[in-house]
Amino acid sequence: MSRIGKLPVQIPAGVQVTVDDKNHTVVVKGKLGELRQKVNPDIKVEVENNELKVSRPTDDKAHRSLHGLYRALIANMVKGVSEGFTIKQEMVGVGYRATSQGQLLDISVGYSHNILMELPEEVKVSVVTEKRSNPIITLTSCDKQLLGQVAAKIRSFRAPEPYKGKGIKFVDEVLRRKAGKTASSSK
Repeated sequence: MSRIGKLPVQIPAGVQVTVDDKNHTVVVKGKLGELRQKVNPDIKVEVENNELKVSRPTDDKAHRSLHGLYRALIANMVKGVSEGFTIKQEMVGVGYRATSQGQLLDISVGYSHNILMELPEEVKVSVVTEKRSNPIITLTSCDKQLLGQVAAKIRSFRAPEPYKGKGIKFVDEVLRRKAGKTASSSK
Protein backbone atom coordinates (compact mmCIF):
# COMPACT_ATOMS: atom_id res chain seq x y z
CA MET A 1 0.00 0.00 0.00
CA SER A 2 1.00 3.60 -0.45
CA ARG A 3 2.47 5.11 2.70
CA ILE A 4 0.63 8.38 2.13
CA GLY A 5 -2.55 6.90 0.66
CA LYS A 6 -3.24 4.45 3.48
CA LEU A 7 -3.17 7.14 6.20
CA PRO A 8 -6.71 8.18 7.18
CA VAL A 9 -7.56 11.90 7.08
CA GLN A 10 -8.87 13.14 10.43
CA ILE A 11 -11.92 15.39 10.01
CA PRO A 12 -11.91 18.15 12.67
CA ALA A 13 -15.07 19.50 14.33
CA GLY A 14 -16.90 22.03 12.17
CA VAL A 15 -15.81 20.44 8.88
CA GLN A 16 -18.34 18.57 6.75
CA VAL A 17 -17.18 16.15 4.04
CA THR A 18 -19.60 14.90 1.37
CA VAL A 19 -18.70 12.20 -1.15
CA ASP A 20 -20.78 12.04 -4.34
CA ASP A 21 -20.17 8.60 -5.89
CA LYS A 22 -22.31 9.37 -8.94
CA ASN A 23 -20.24 12.39 -10.07
CA HIS A 24 -17.00 11.19 -8.38
CA THR A 25 -16.68 14.44 -6.42
CA VAL A 26 -15.59 15.21 -2.85
CA VAL A 27 -16.99 18.42 -1.29
CA VAL A 28 -15.43 19.81 1.90
CA LYS A 29 -17.18 22.62 3.81
CA GLY A 30 -15.77 24.49 6.79
CA LYS A 31 -15.68 27.87 8.50
CA LEU A 32 -13.26 29.32 5.90
CA GLY A 33 -15.07 28.15 2.74
CA GLU A 34 -16.06 25.28 0.51
CA LEU A 35 -13.78 23.26 -1.79
CA ARG A 36 -14.54 20.61 -4.44
CA GLN A 37 -12.32 17.96 -5.99
CA LYS A 38 -13.14 15.52 -8.78
CA VAL A 39 -11.76 12.05 -8.05
CA ASN A 40 -10.78 9.35 -10.54
CA PRO A 41 -13.63 6.77 -10.78
CA ASP A 42 -11.21 3.95 -9.84
CA ILE A 43 -10.33 5.51 -6.47
CA LYS A 44 -12.82 4.91 -3.63
CA VAL A 45 -13.37 7.55 -0.92
CA GLU A 46 -15.27 6.68 2.28
CA VAL A 47 -16.18 8.73 5.37
CA GLU A 48 -16.70 6.95 8.70
CA ASN A 49 -16.32 8.04 12.34
CA ASN A 50 -14.72 11.45 11.61
CA GLU A 51 -12.14 9.78 9.37
CA LEU A 52 -11.83 9.81 5.62
CA LYS A 53 -10.24 6.79 3.95
CA VAL A 54 -9.01 6.54 0.37
CA SER A 55 -8.56 3.11 -1.24
CA ARG A 56 -7.55 1.74 -4.64
CA PRO A 57 -8.68 -1.39 -6.55
CA THR A 58 -5.29 -2.80 -7.66
CA ASP A 59 -1.54 -2.35 -7.20
CA ASP A 60 -1.01 -1.00 -10.72
CA LYS A 61 1.47 1.87 -10.93
CA ALA A 62 -1.27 4.28 -12.07
CA HIS A 63 -3.58 3.31 -9.18
CA ARG A 64 -0.75 3.60 -6.64
CA SER A 65 0.14 7.13 -7.78
CA LEU A 66 -3.51 8.27 -7.85
CA HIS A 67 -4.07 6.80 -4.37
CA GLY A 68 -1.46 9.02 -2.71
CA LEU A 69 -2.36 12.02 -4.86
CA TYR A 70 -6.05 12.12 -3.98
CA ARG A 71 -5.38 11.45 -0.30
CA ALA A 72 -2.97 14.42 -0.20
CA LEU A 73 -5.37 16.70 -2.11
CA ILE A 74 -8.28 15.86 0.21
CA ALA A 75 -6.08 16.31 3.30
CA ASN A 76 -5.09 19.77 2.02
CA MET A 77 -8.76 20.62 1.45
CA VAL A 78 -9.70 19.59 5.01
CA LYS A 79 -6.80 21.60 6.49
CA GLY A 80 -7.62 24.57 4.25
CA VAL A 81 -11.27 24.96 5.25
CA SER A 82 -10.47 24.53 8.96
CA GLU A 83 -7.15 26.41 9.40
CA GLY A 84 -6.28 28.01 6.05
CA PHE A 85 -2.90 28.51 4.37
CA THR A 86 -0.59 31.54 4.41
CA ILE A 87 2.34 32.49 2.16
CA LYS A 88 4.61 35.47 2.88
CA GLN A 89 6.78 37.07 0.20
CA GLU A 90 9.50 39.66 0.72
CA MET A 91 10.46 42.34 -1.81
CA VAL A 92 14.24 42.88 -1.68
CA GLY A 93 15.56 45.90 -3.57
CA VAL A 94 15.89 49.67 -3.40
CA GLY A 95 12.60 51.35 -4.30
CA TYR A 96 10.59 48.10 -4.48
CA ARG A 97 7.10 48.77 -3.14
CA ALA A 98 3.70 47.14 -2.97
CA THR A 99 0.23 48.33 -1.95
CA SER A 100 -3.13 46.61 -1.89
CA GLN A 101 -6.65 47.96 -2.22
CA GLY A 102 -9.12 45.10 -1.77
CA GLN A 103 -8.30 42.44 -4.37
CA LEU A 104 -5.99 44.70 -6.41
CA LEU A 105 -2.24 44.41 -5.79
CA ASP A 106 -0.02 47.27 -7.04
CA ILE A 107 3.65 46.28 -7.34
CA SER A 108 6.61 48.53 -8.20
CA VAL A 109 9.77 46.49 -8.89
CA GLY A 110 11.94 48.69 -11.10
CA TYR A 111 10.03 48.66 -14.38
CA SER A 112 8.85 51.86 -16.08
CA HIS A 113 5.24 51.15 -15.00
CA ASN A 114 3.70 49.60 -11.90
CA ILE A 115 2.27 46.10 -12.18
CA LEU A 116 -1.43 45.84 -11.28
CA MET A 117 -2.65 42.34 -10.44
CA GLU A 118 -6.29 41.43 -9.81
CA LEU A 119 -6.37 38.58 -7.29
CA PRO A 120 -9.06 35.87 -7.16
CA GLU A 121 -11.84 36.28 -4.56
CA GLU A 122 -10.60 33.25 -2.57
CA VAL A 123 -7.19 34.86 -1.90
CA LYS A 124 -6.87 37.64 0.68
CA VAL A 125 -3.85 39.94 0.48
CA SER A 126 -2.20 42.35 2.90
CA VAL A 127 1.02 44.34 2.55
CA VAL A 128 3.19 45.40 5.49
CA THR A 129 5.72 48.18 4.84
CA GLU A 130 7.83 49.35 7.77
CA LYS A 131 10.69 51.84 7.73
CA ARG A 132 14.15 50.33 7.24
CA SER A 133 12.75 46.93 6.24
CA ASN A 134 11.58 45.24 3.04
CA PRO A 135 7.87 45.21 2.16
CA ILE A 136 6.19 41.88 2.95
CA ILE A 137 3.19 40.60 0.96
CA THR A 138 0.99 38.16 2.92
CA LEU A 139 -1.40 35.92 0.95
CA THR A 140 -4.08 33.88 2.76
CA SER A 141 -6.56 31.35 1.35
CA CYS A 142 -8.28 28.04 2.05
CA ASP A 143 -7.28 26.67 -1.39
CA LYS A 144 -3.61 25.59 -1.31
CA GLN A 145 -3.33 25.05 -5.08
CA LEU A 146 -4.70 28.49 -5.97
CA LEU A 147 -2.59 30.17 -3.29
CA GLY A 148 0.61 28.61 -4.64
CA GLN A 149 -0.29 29.58 -8.19
CA VAL A 150 -0.90 33.24 -7.23
CA ALA A 151 2.33 33.37 -5.19
CA ALA A 152 4.33 31.93 -8.11
CA LYS A 153 2.82 34.52 -10.46
CA ILE A 154 3.77 37.39 -8.11
CA ARG A 155 7.31 35.99 -7.77
CA SER A 156 7.63 35.76 -11.57
CA PHE A 157 7.32 39.56 -11.94
CA ARG A 158 10.87 39.90 -10.57
CA ALA A 159 12.52 36.63 -9.56
CA PRO A 160 15.47 37.01 -7.18
CA GLU A 161 18.82 37.28 -8.92
CA PRO A 162 21.83 35.33 -7.60
CA TYR A 163 24.36 38.20 -7.18
CA LYS A 164 22.69 40.69 -4.84
CA GLY A 165 19.46 38.78 -4.10
CA LYS A 166 17.20 41.54 -5.45
CA GLY A 167 13.68 40.53 -6.39
CA ILE A 168 10.53 39.00 -4.88
CA LYS A 169 11.28 35.95 -2.73
CA PHE A 170 9.47 33.82 -0.18
CA VAL A 171 10.26 34.85 3.41
CA ASP A 172 11.82 31.50 4.38
CA GLU A 173 13.52 30.93 1.00
CA VAL A 174 17.29 30.46 0.95
CA LEU A 175 18.84 31.85 -2.24
CA ARG A 176 21.92 30.36 -3.84
CA ARG A 177 24.31 33.26 -4.12
CA LYS A 178 27.12 33.64 -6.67
CA ALA A 179 30.36 35.53 -6.31
CA GLY A 180 30.58 38.57 -8.53
CA LYS A 181 33.53 39.80 -10.56
CA THR A 182 36.80 40.02 -8.71
CA ALA A 183 39.05 43.03 -9.18
CA SER A 184 42.09 42.22 -11.30
CA SER A 185 45.45 42.90 -9.71
CA SER A 186 47.40 45.64 -11.48
CA LYS A 187 51.08 45.05 -12.24
